[in-house]
Amino acid sequence: MERNNLIRKYNVPGPRYTSYPTVPYWDNDLFNQEKWQEEIFKSFSNDHEEVSLYIHLPYCESLCTFCGCNTRITVNHDVEIPYINTVLKEWILYLKLMKKTPVIKEIHLGGGTPTFFKPENLKMLIDGILETCSTAPDAEFGFEGHPNNTTEQHLKTLYDLGFRRVSFGIQDFDPVVQHAIHRIQTYDSVKTVTEIARTIGYTSIGYDIIYGLPFQTISGIEDTVQKVRQLKPDRIAFYSYAHVPWIKPGQRKFSEADLPSDEAKRNLYERGRDLLEQAGYIEIGMDHFALKSDSLYKASVNKTLHRNFMGYTSQYTSRLIGLGVSAISDLWGAYAQNVKVVEDYIAKVNEGKIPVFKGHILSNQDMIIRQHILNIMCRFYTSWSSPGEQSTGLYDGIGRMKELEQDDLIRFGLYSLEVTEKGRPFMRNICMALDARMHATSAKEVKFSKVV
Repeated sequence: MERNNLIRKYNVPGPRYTSYPTVPYWDNDLFNQEKWQEEIFKSFSNDHEEVSLYIHLPYCESLCTFCGCNTRITVNHDVEIPYINTVLKEWILYLKLMKKTPVIKEIHLGGGTPTFFKPENLKMLIDGILETCSTAPDAEFGFEGHPNNTTEQHLKTLYDLGFRRVSFGIQDFDPVVQHAIHRIQTYDSVKTVTEIARTIGYTSIGYDIIYGLPFQTISGIEDTVQKVRQLKPDRIAFYSYAHVPWIKPGQRKFSEADLPSDEAKRNLYERGRDLLEQAGYIEIGMDHFALKSDSLYKASVNKTLHRNFMGYTSQYTSRLIGLGVSAISDLWGAYAQNVKVVEDYIAKVNEGKIPVFKGHILSNQDMIIRQHILNIMCRFYTSWSSPGEQSTGLYDGIGRMKELEQDDLIRFGLYSLEVTEKGRPFMRNICMALDARMHATSAKEVKFSKVV
């Protein structure tokens, strides 16, 4: 009963905190391309030049109606080479603003469907990036693959280029759910591509599973997780479906009446989590699980786990460059997002402009709160014993946490905060209490998905 009361109490719309401030609260009025170029120059002006790259490949052959990503639906594969050439041109624009040759610490190919692209075209893309820079000895390259179109040649080509991590979007194995979300793939197709990846030598295979999808049931989620357990991926993202039809009209293919209730949705998560933990998976941060052999678990134990616009990562850098349409960059002191329409993106790059259209320069208070939110999301703990870790915004946030403390979701020390085991499902609520930007703005101005 208490758990259900907490779910009802804290199931409010809120951000997922892959950044702070979150995108809706960026101060775009103080941002322009000239300032972004200054931030690039400043960020890459010292001796430590490691950088992570996120490359957004937006194309898909069909629309998955649950998807909240920026995609372009087409069966015309003639778009591949022009798009890749544009991404490489964008990267050159960044290189021109860097004093020294950057060192690649991480590359992640996201989408869309990266495996929409032919293997030889993905090779052209990665070769074009790597020939302009050096690679860190412990660099980690990963990509997202669709089980239905990720071929052995895709896996072999990317492996030869240094990729060792692949993530497959599973979502749910229930045929009724798959039909509703227009994402139909069989257990056998997932099994086959997983086994091929292992045989080739991939050391981290991940699955994405979503709870809260239309028509999901406890028995269905049990069947999905049992099948996942049989295939034993190294890491699992088991996260909440975000119903945002005002942003993604494709989600109107089903109604809210088809979705599980808030309580039922939380039961889906808890049942799935129990089954994963029984199989040896450890909960990492928020909604992520990993085997003890995986680098994500090791980073959690070593307290080097990091979170950025790509989600959780074992590779920490203070610079993330996002290439491609709608990609977001993070230079630690500043954020920027690329234009969201493919044609606009290509046009701006061809004009010789870095194709950003909005961004945010972080204030000192932003930086302090950002670090505390990052600590909570990655380590369930933060502290502020030194003056540089303190701010008015932090203490205002602590003042908003009385009910969280009374409900035993957090525990305070003299200059510290710890998320309790009971509080881990409500980490977004805890971070929301610290969110000075959100509390300075009318909540009615921005819409988010619910926390549960």
